[in-house]
Amino acid sequence: MAKSVAKPAETIVEENNKAAVAAETSEIAEIHVSVDHGKDETEISIEKKLIALYSLQQNDSKIDRIKIVRGELPLEVEDLEDEVAGLETRIDNFIQEIEMLEKQVTDKQLAIKESQGLIKRYEEQQNNVRNNREYDALTKEIEFQSLEIQLAEKRIREFSAQLAMRKEEIENAQNELTDRRNDLEAKRSELTDIVAETELEEKELHLMSERQQKMIEERLLIAYKRIRKNARNGLAVVPVERDACGGCFSYIPPQRQLDIKLHKKIIVCEFCGRILVDKELADSLV
Repeated sequence: MAKSVAKPAETIVEENNKAAVAAETSEIAEIHVSVDHGKDETEISIEKKLIALYSLQQNDSKIDRIKIVRGELPLEVEDLEDEVAGLETRIDNFIQEIEMLEKQVTDKQLAIKESQGLIKRYEEQQNNVRNNREYDALTKEIEFQSLEIQLAEKRIREFSAQLAMRKEEIENAQNELTDRRNDLEAKRSELTDIVAETELEEKELHLMSERQQKMIEERLLIAYKRIRKNARNGLAVVPVERDACGGCFSYIPPQRQLDIKLHKKIIVCEFCGRILVDKELADSLV
């Protein structure tokens, strides 16, 4: 029986990537076929579709650059908000624990007073006993109440130590909370300033993006968004530059470059799956 040879992990990953690219290429090819068969006079030409796609890509790239300017500030603000909320919750828990400990101290102090009262009463009763058995019974009660007082005092010391520790923890947490609130206020102010500078431009770009998306058929737009989501730099439509894909920089054969320039069909990179446009068309839209 022939033994099966296990494929290396790198080979499996490479095959999976090729399969994903092939799936995207197949889907865009299907879109192109449906365009060719269903074309009428009012339908947008392939060239206009490519122009719309590349214009949309340029617009979305501008939005990406605005977000890059903000950097990690939104995430930092969110993290600080979570940290502030966590510190506030911790302080509230400490306060509740302190209230509980103070109540326990008060209860033990009352218990001590009660035991002291009982001891005083038992001692007075010892002066009027009629026999040794009554005297011994009262003595045992006095000893028991004395032990209760000692136990209560021990608990008070323990509770007092815990109170001191919790109060120190509250003080430290409040100082940390003050620092975090100051940091949060500074980050929020910085983010607000950046958003104020770019808000109008970003809003206009989003409106333009929505208008451009209406010029692109749904299936092609879905493919564009998926490619863009999977691309590290957010580029789904790229020009051919120096005989290579503008996204992954893989070599594009001359015949394929000619097909791209003819604008008769939508062509994607065989390696990264990005939609390709010729350099002349890209330069005309800059």
